[in-house]
Amino acid sequence: MEHLPVGPGGHVIVHGLEGLGLRVVEHLVALGLDVVAVDDGARPGAVQAATALGAVVVPHHDGAAAALSAAGLRDSRAVVCLSATDLGALETALLARRLRPELTVVAQIRNPAVARAVRADADVLVLDVATIAAPAIVEACLGEQGHGLRVADEVVQVRTVAAPHDGQLRDLFGEDLVPLSVERLDAPGEPAVCPGRDLLVAAGDTVALLGPAAAWAEIARQPAAEHTPGRSTPVGSAPGTPLTEPHRHRGLPGGRLRHWGQAVARATDVRLRRALAALVVLGALSVVVLLVGYQEPDGTRMTPLDALYFTAETIGTIGYGDFSFREQPDWLRAYAVLLMLAGAVLAALTYALLTNLLVSQRLQESFGHGQVTGLRGHVVVVGLGSVGVRVVESVLAAGAPVVVVEANEGNRYLAQARALGAKVVLGDATLAGTLELVNLDRARAVAVLTSDDLTNLEVALAVRDWLGGTDRVTVAMRLFDRRLAATVRQAFGFTHVRSTDELAAPWFVGAALGLEVLGTFLAGDVPLLHARVQVTPGGGLDGARLDALTGRSRVLSVRHAGEQAAHRVVRRWTTLEAGDEAFVVGPHEELLALLRQDAVTHRE
Repeated sequence: MEHLPVGPGGHVIVHGLEGLGLRVVEHLVALGLDVVAVDDGARPGAVQAATALGAVVVPHHDGAAAALSAAGLRDSRAVVCLSATDLGALETALLARRLRPELTVVAQIRNPAVARAVRADADVLVLDVATIAAPAIVEACLGEQGHGLRVADEVVQVRTVAAPHDGQLRDLFGEDLVPLSVERLDAPGEPAVCPGRDLLVAAGDTVALLGPAAAWAEIARQPAAEHTPGRSTPVGSAPGTPLTEPHRHRGLPGGRLRHWGQAVARATDVRLRRALAALVVLGALSVVVLLVGYQEPDGTRMTPLDALYFTAETIGTIGYGDFSFREQPDWLRAYAVLLMLAGAVLAALTYALLTNLLVSQRLQESFGHGQVTGLRGHVVVVGLGSVGVRVVESVLAAGAPVVVVEANEGNRYLAQARALGAKVVLGDATLAGTLELVNLDRARAVAVLTSDDLTNLEVALAVRDWLGGTDRVTVAMRLFDRRLAATVRQAFGFTHVRSTDELAAPWFVGAALGLEVLGTFLAGDVPLLHARVQVTPGGGLDGARLDALTGRSRVLSVRHAGEQAAHRVVRRWTTLEAGDEAFVVGPHEELLALLRQDAVTHRE
C-alpha cells in the first residue's frame, strides 16, 4: 500500500467522494490535515479532484473492512462516513467503531429512525444534510430575514438590510449590531466578511448584521431606506412577501366575493357552468310567467316566493298539492308541460355533471393532478427528497400552505407530505401546464430541490419565464456544486441559490475534529459558521488577545471562567484565559482553523 502521511494526531478518513465528501476533503486539506479518501464508486472526476486537492485516495474493494484497513484505520484520528446510501454509511461507521472504539466516527444517515438508533446505541456522531441545510432554504422562501442564533444564553437575529445613507457602520447601526458581511453596489460578488465597525459604506450597500431583538427594534424606528429589489430588505421593514394588488384588496367584501367566484369558476367544468346557467334562466323565466299568469279560483295571485317555490316543485317533479295547474288556462298548462320536461332534463344533466366533477376531483387529488384552487401565499416545493420533506415540514409549521410537485409517483416521501397537510401534484415542473396547476402566479415562493443540478436550473428558468421575468415570486434553488451556484447567481440573477454541501460540510469537519459547531447560516450570500470553543489550560488560545486571533471571524460573546453570565460586548483587547467559553462566528476555513488551534496545541 502507498505510504500514508500521518500528521499530528493522525489522518482523517473520508469514506465516500460524492459531492459532500469532496467538500469535506477540501475543508480538511485546507486546515493542513492529512486526508485519506475511500472511493466507493463516486462520479467520474471525483477521484482526480480529491487527488488534486492533496488527499490520498484508496479504492473500496473486498468490503468495508479491507477499505478501512487500506486507508490506515489503525493510525487515523477520525472517520467520516459519507456513502451514497444509508446502508453503506451504517456499515462503515459500525465497523470503524468496533475496530477502534476510541475513534471519532461521524456518519451521514438520512433515515431518522436509523439515525436515532445509531446515535444512541453505537456512540456515533450522526448528522443529516437535510436537517442542516433546510433552514436556509425555508428562510429564503418565507422571506425571513431574522435567522435566529443562540449565543450563550441570548437569542440574537441575523438580518440583511440596505444602508440608509453613506457613513460608517458604527454610526449607521450602533454598537449592539455586529456586522457580518457587506456587499457593495459598485463591487457585487466581492463581499467584505466580518468587517470592523469603522468601515465606510454607501447608501444601498447590502449589510448583514447580528444583534438582539431590542437593537433591531431600535433600527426599525429609524427612517427606512429605499428597498433595492432582489438584494435586501430595507431597514425597518417587516419580513415577508410584498403586498401585491390582489392581496391588497383581499379583505374587502367585493374582493372576497370576486376571489371566491374566480375559485369556483376555475374548479367547475364549462359544461356544468352552462347547464347551471340554463337552469337558472329557466327558473327565472318560470317565476315571471307564474307571477303574470297564475291565478287561484278566488282571484289570489302568487307572491314571488310562491312562484319560486312552485317552479322548484315543478322542475323537481315533486307535488305537494298546495299548488296545481289543473284550474289554470290551457296555455299555462301547456307551458307547465314544457317546464317539467326541460327542467327534468336540465336538472338531470346538472346532477350528472356535478357528480362527475366531484368524483373526478377526488380521483385527481388521489393521483396528484388536481388543480390547487383558492390558494395564495403558498410555497411550491419542487422535488420531494430528504431536503424537500424537511422544507415542507418547516414551512407548514410556520403556518404557510405548501404545494409539492413531484415527477415520481413512487416517491417514498409522498405519503408523509400528504399526512403533513401538503397538497401534492404529480408532474413535470418545467411544463407550463404543471405550473398552471399549482397557481404559481399566486404563490409566495418556489423551492426547487430535486437531486439533479441541471433539472433544478431548468425548473427555475421555466418558473421565471412563466412569470414573465418578474421577481414577485421568490425562487430558492438547491445546487450541489458551489461553483455552479456562484455562476448561476451571476449569470441568471437568482439571488437565493443554496449549496447544501457548502452548508453541511463544516458540520462534518468540525465533528471529525472534536469541535462544537453550533450552526451554519448565510449572511447575505456569505456562508458563515457559528461555534463554541472552550479555552483549555496551556492551549493555543490560553492568554491570547482577540485582536491577534480574529481576522475575518468575530467573537460574539465570552463567558469567563467562574462566571454565570456571558459578556456580549467584547473588545479587541479582551484576553482569553483557561476555562473561558467563547462564541464565535466567521467563514468556515478561518473559524475551523481557529477552533482547531486550541484543540491541537492542547493535544500536543
